[in-house]
Amino acid sequence: MTHSIKYLYLLALVLVAGIETAAQDHTIPGEIATPFPTLINLAVEWSIQGDDNQNGIVEVQYREKGNKAWKKGMPLFRVPAGENIGFTWNNKHSGSIFDLKPDTDYEIRLGLMDPDGGSEERTVKARTRPVPHIDNNAEIIELKAGTHDTLFTKSGTAMRPVVYRCLKGKAVYNFIDLRNRHWVFIEGLTVINLNEKGIGIQLDGSDNCVIKGCTIDAIYGIVAYLPGATNCYICDNVITGICGWTSKTMGSNGDNIGEGIQLTGPGNVICYNRVTGFRDCISTMEDSHVADQICIDIYNNDIYRAADDAIEADFCFSNCRIFRNRITNCYIGLSSQPGLGGPNYFIRNAMYNLINGGLKLHRYSQGDVILHNTMIKIGRGLGGNTPMDYAWFRNNLAIGGPTTDVEWGRWGVGNPWAADIREPGVHSSFDYDAVGVYDTPYIAKIGDRDFREVEKHGVERIQLDDIFNDMEFPNPPVPERDVPDLRPKAGSRVVDAAVIIPNINDNYKGLAPDCGAYEEGQDLPHYGPRTL
Repeated sequence: MTHSIKYLYLLALVLVAGIETAAQDHTIPGEIATPFPTLINLAVEWSIQGDDNQNGIVEVQYREKGNKAWKKGMPLFRVPAGENIGFTWNNKHSGSIFDLKPDTDYEIRLGLMDPDGGSEERTVKARTRPVPHIDNNAEIIELKAGTHDTLFTKSGTAMRPVVYRCLKGKAVYNFIDLRNRHWVFIEGLTVINLNEKGIGIQLDGSDNCVIKGCTIDAIYGIVAYLPGATNCYICDNVITGICGWTSKTMGSNGDNIGEGIQLTGPGNVICYNRVTGFRDCISTMEDSHVADQICIDIYNNDIYRAADDAIEADFCFSNCRIFRNRITNCYIGLSSQPGLGGPNYFIRNAMYNLINGGLKLHRYSQGDVILHNTMIKIGRGLGGNTPMDYAWFRNNLAIGGPTTDVEWGRWGVGNPWAADIREPGVHSSFDYDAVGVYDTPYIAKIGDRDFREVEKHGVERIQLDDIFNDMEFPNPPVPERDVPDLRPKAGSRVVDAAVIIPNINDNYKGLAPDCGAYEEGQDLPHYGPRTL
């Protein structure tokens, strides 16, 4: 090959490489999936290639099958392929549709738009799961009242589940074994296992099991270790551990033990439980103990006294949804350590008397969607004290305060600032949050910038007495404090100060939604067990 031919050949390769590189900015749409529907939420994952500049968007509309009118949903989040701590995720748009009807067919219309090319519209169908119930086809096993050691169970089927209950008296067990079981209901039983490392109910390898209306006193209340549980329903239980509320018990190195509900696996629903007195009250698994943590719903739980994390949603991949929980007297409110691409949603959680943080977004968490939460605590208010990225904050309300003279747990309470979010990453977004401090000078920062520079529509310098009725700031945090009313006052600065987010706050009362977990004047959600 002559010198000139070699030159032309190399030039052609460079030009082709340049074209191919430029072509990566346009989107190549792939398959759409709606994995692991839950009772009231649906996930949508649209796999793609390209869009390296991440400027593609997917608008969402949905409707119940048979209806003519479409409703608007939140746009899907752009999730570039990534890796963290040995886990990987693919290039996609992903997101959830919230508060749907159980056991109902939905049509979902998706509009992908990329200015670089690859735009497309598709419609997919998905169905929410039914609320598990007992009908005449079930096999009912009536248990004898009294105190027993272990309840060994057998599997049922979708058409004929097996139900264990005791309607004549009280059946108390040391341990209930649901390992590798399918379609089993445990209803209204009592479990007491306060031995060291004592487990109440174990679900490893189970699917479509229900634990409902039980009373569990144990070191580890309900657990599902590898290979995890799938599509299980844990509701209306009272689960109590042994952890106290002192400076010595607090934090990851404190004198604490136990997990209230701790599961790995997809599609699980944990709702309307009262969980009290554990190291972590509700938790997913971490590191090598993780199995496919997607589409997990944790909502309307009443959580009280977690010596470490109230809800530890660590190592969640996508479309895990932590919403409408009430959290009181807990070292940390919500943990995502880390989120693995996301989106993972933390919405309308009401948190009071926290210590280290309302939010723990650690180990380079990615894809955390933080919406309409209320946090009242000593130290930092709206916080995130390690690097993160692809975080999306909107409509939160946070009030921080003094650090106090006591070292509450090894990690302390953070700077006494209204907001202190460090190294948020260039793909993160913050706006419409309301922040303030109590009894300490006002400072609020996001990254190395003042709050007001980042949040163009944020609300600064809010005051406790101006926002809430008869609210006592939780300083000192010990002894335990009663559950307060965190609804805002009429006419306060957080009312009508939030941004409209489709399918999240459509039912606002005034000119616009309110910042925080509640709308002014609304009835409080039901937290904890419902009347069965």
